[in-house]
Amino acid sequence: MKYILSFILCMISFQLIAQSKDEKAVMVVVEKLRVAMIDPDRQALENLVSDSLSYGHSSGHIEGKKEFIENLLSGKSDFVTIDLSAQTISIVDNLAIVRHNLSATTNDGGKPGSVKIHVLLVWEKTKIGWKLVARQAVKLAS
Repeated sequence: MKYILSFILCMISFQLIAQSKDEKAVMVVVEKLRVAMIDPDRQALENLVSDSLSYGHSSGHIEGKKEFIENLLSGKSDFVTIDLSAQTISIVDNLAIVRHNLSATTNDGGKPGSVKIHVLLVWEKTKIGWKLVARQAVKLAS
């Protein structure tokens, strides 16, 4: 009985360590995405985003991978600053569910602005790393 209990405790500890590593890896890719959205780089964005991306804006507009990347590169979507707060990360199998508040200054199409939204990101763990598969933003209540 003593050995069974030790085995179970070891397995639980292993899962907590693995989850912790996954959470840390997801924190890193979220930061890489934040940086790539401020200073767009095609290769960095291609590496972070799944081919099947569904990117939802708080306005209700939905973009796929190609439109998301092209809008950042062209300046149609231009983030000058992005600050993230109140971030949580939950790992479920090979998915990471990330929620945070995003405050940003923008210059979309040359028009200065600001945005405060709540964001839900879904990342998938693949053989080559974490890939963003879905994003949905909603406006924060004033």
